[in-house]
Order: sequence, then structure tokens, then C-alpha cells
Amino acid sequence: MTSKYNKWHQPYTPAAKYSKRVAYFSMEFGIHQALKIYSGGLGFLAGSHMRSAFEHKQNMIGIGMLWKYGYYDQGRNRDQTMEPQFIEKHYNFLEDSGHEIEVQIFDNAHVKVRAMVLKPEIFGTVPMYLLTTDVDGNDDLSRSITNHLYDATELTRICQSIVLGIGGAKLVEALGGADKYHLNEGHALPAFYHLRNSGFKKNSMVFTTHTPEKAGNVERDAVALNESGFFGRKLSAEELQKETGNSDKLNYTIAALRMANKTNAVSKLHAKVARDMWKGHKGGASILPITNAQNQIYWQDEVIKKSWLSKNSNTYKKRKKLLKMQLFDEVLDQTGKMFDPNVLTIVWARRFAGYKRADLLLHDIERFEKLLHNAKHPVQIIWAGKPYPRDFTGIDIFNKLVHFTKFRHNVAVLTGYEMSLSRLLKTGSDVWLNTPRITREASGTSGMTAAMNGSVNLSINDGWIPEFAKDGKNSFVLPEADYRSPVSEQDLFDSNHLYEVLENKVLPMYYENPKQWQEIVFNGIDDVIPSFTSERMAKEYYNTLYV
Repeated sequence: MTSKYNKWHQPYTPAAKYSKRVAYFSMEFGIHQALKIYSGGLGFLAGSHMRSAFEHKQNMIGIGMLWKYGYYDQGRNRDQTMEPQFIEKHYNFLEDSGHEIEVQIFDNAHVKVRAMVLKPEIFGTVPMYLLTTDVDGNDDLSRSITNHLYDATELTRICQSIVLGIGGAKLVEALGGADKYHLNEGHALPAFYHLRNSGFKKNSMVFTTHTPEKAGNVERDAVALNESGFFGRKLSAEELQKETGNSDKLNYTIAALRMANKTNAVSKLHAKVARDMWKGHKGGASILPITNAQNQIYWQDEVIKKSWLSKNSNTYKKRKKLLKMQLFDEVLDQTGKMFDPNVLTIVWARRFAGYKRADLLLHDIERFEKLLHNAKHPVQIIWAGKPYPRDFTGIDIFNKLVHFTKFRHNVAVLTGYEMSLSRLLKTGSDVWLNTPRITREASGTSGMTAAMNGSVNLSINDGWIPEFAKDGKNSFVLPEADYRSPVSEQDLFDSNHLYEVLENKVLPMYYENPKQWQEIVFNGIDDVIPSFTSERMAKEYYNTLYV
């Protein structure tokens, strides 16, 4: 029986204002805990977009990758430090779309790419096509291309981009074609080259840049890319020099900026940073801000929502206490520690990267210990997050926190920071802590879903926070360090202010003025919904980037 999803198909008649066909390419999607094809924020954002596009009846499909081993499973060594585990995944809810396309990698490797489909009725998304090279007829090397999200081997990463970009673009053509091809980050850049080679006009290509971090803006050897088939055809030496701006490397972001009709950054501040970062490059001056957001229906607890709408503080407090107890069951299971639902609970949870400073609270150990042993204003702190499995700096920070917390009763480090744990942490926390070095967090959407569930943001004034925060009214915002100053000075400045805000504002208010605390909680939900929901974001992408 032929599947409806072997051609461009929506289970609804698309709304007239969203009728343009959009193919959305992303290396990762955070759709559901069970579908482990995501690593963190980029995937959470893309998954929320696919959910809200479905809710709006937008004429969109998602193009992603079916990772055989996912990102990785975060386990523990014997001493509780982090152990990356790679376990084969199987999903019986995915169906074969009936499409098997072919991409050429190097001169003699013709790699088969099968497209599996995630139907809308499974998780409430637009149709999603997930590409795999684990196909009969491919050699072992070709089959391994879709093994690991963000594989550590450079050549494999190049092959992954070719599969997602060129393979994805060919799939869209086989489905009937799209009006807009949207690259969520530069991983699928070969799609733009394929479209250009096929005669598509520039106005069919749009691009989202996500990070001001150099490591997030990939550069690779131009000759290696040309030999691999990255450009869809072999470029001459002169063409290659033109493509790279006479460099020996191709910067994916610069190339995407040049080819895209429109490009957006993921917050207003990030747009300013990105314009400055790419000043002088074609397309760099016209980067638009579309602030990232998350799906309210998926992330917000229903009882929290009802208590907020009715402004019923008693219902809210009862529910929050129950949600804290559910989170603390996980803490107990993983660490053997019994946390108290009556104690203010702070959570730091996101990808472990150096600039995000998970260990900022440990900057002055003596002062931090004093905070941890304050009997009048007790506190509990939980850290969670996944470093890249070969980011040894991030892993070292994770393990440092494991060792610090191991024998202290009111601090804990959790493993398995995926969508289910993320929800537990956001619904069960009182304070959501965000500590990046300023200008280096493009958006940081975890604080949005925390706020939806009454967790008060305590944050550096970076990413989306300047658009949302009213210090002391809906959140707590730290004074801004000079981002041009040495890192050591920034860390000293920020840690001192973090201790001060906790000691003099957050803890006293929570324990001594619960009415004011409750106002901040409800104000935070008021101000995050609908402005920072993907319902708003999905509309804005259509109206700003696609139309």
C-alpha cells in the first residue's frame, strides 16, 4: 500500500496565510523523549517549531536525520563521574516513506539514503522525514554516516552535511518541491549548493544563525569539501577561491549568509551581535531578529496553567510542592539524597559548555559554603546537562561538580538531561539559574519554559533575557560585566553579584515575603506567554522569513 507521505502531504488543508510550502532542515529535533535525535537547545527549538507549525496548520515539513545511536546516553562511571554511552535505537512508530534517494560522496561513492517518516498523529508535529544511510546496499562506512549526531570525525561530519543537505533537497524534490528551503543553522549548507546548481532562485533560500560562538560557526578545509562532493559538483580552483573569499577554508555561516534571501538571528541582542560579527560579509548587515521560543502546550504543566489563569496562589503552591516532590524522587533515585519541598530549589540545567559557567557558584568556595549552610534561608541546588561527549573541558566541569556535591546533603548533579528530565526540572524548580558570559548566549530558551512553570529566572542579561526581564518584578537580573574585559575579571564580577543577589534578594524574599514572591512568579508567566511561545515564533517565521 502506497503511503500518503510519499508525496507532499498534510493531514489538513493548510491555512491560506500559511500556504507556501516550507521545508525546514535541521541536524537535530527535540520532539519527544522517546525519539533521541537531539542534543540540546537547537533541537528543543526545532521540535517546538514543528509542533507549533502543526497547531497553526502551516504548510511545512521537517527534514532531519535518524541517528542510529542518538546523541549519547549519559551514564556514570563507578565514581559517579560522567560516562558517555552509545546504545542502538529502534523506533517502531516511524514508517518508510517509500523514498530512497542517492547522494554522491567523493567520485566513486554513491550512498543510498532512505527517508523514514514521522506522521503528525504520533507526536503532534508537521510531517517529518528522517534520513538514514543504514541501508542494505551501502558499505559499512556509508552505513555509519548516520550513526552519531555530531560525530567527532571531521570527514563523517562533512558526509552528514551532504546527506542532510543534498539528500534532503533531493527528497523534497521527490515529494513535489517547496517554495522555501529553511536551514536551521549551517549543517545542511549543501542544500543551498544543490538548489543553486539546479537553477533555484535565491528567494527560495532562508537561513537561521544560532550562535555567536566561533565553534558553532563551522569552518572546514575547502579542498576537502570540494573533493567530498559538498558543493554538488566539482568546483574549479578559481570557483573554489571565489566561494571561500580566497581562503583555504569555507565558513558555513558566511556562505549561507551570501546565498540566503533572508537570514535571522534568534534574539534581538543576538541580531546586533551577529551583524557586528559578520560585518563586511554579504548578507551580514541585514540579519533579522526572530526570538526563539518554546511550545507552551508541550512544556507548561496544566495545573500550573489553570492556577496562573485564575491567579489562585493556593492551587499554585500545592501543585508546585507536588512537582518538587516528583523532581526530588529523581534526585533520590540518582544520588540517594532526600531534598525538602519546603526549601527554595535552584536549578542550573543546559549544555555543559565553558562559557555557560555551570560552576560559577563555586568561584568563591568559602562564600558558597556559607550560602549552603544558611539555616535561616536554606537552599537546594541541582545541576544537569550534557557536554559534547568529546568536550573534555565541559566534562571536567561536570565531574568537578559531581565531586563537590557527592557528600553535601543539599546539592546534586543529575545525569540524563533530555526532554523528560528537562520538564521535571522546569516544573519542580523555584529558581532557574542562567550564567553565560555576556553576549555569548544567542537565545537560551530553557528559561522560557521554566518561567511558564513558575520557576523564576535568575540570569545574566544575555540572549532573550533583555526582551523579557523586569528585575525584581518578573525575574532577577545580574548587573552587566564588561564583555571586553578579561574572562577572569568577568567571572569575579558576575560571581560576586550572583552571591549578593541570592543573599540579599532571592532568599529573603522567598522566605520572608511569599506574597511578593508569588507576584513575581505570576508576572513571569504573564510576560513569557504568549511573547515567548513558539506559537508566536512560528507565525513570525512565516510572516518575516517566508513571505
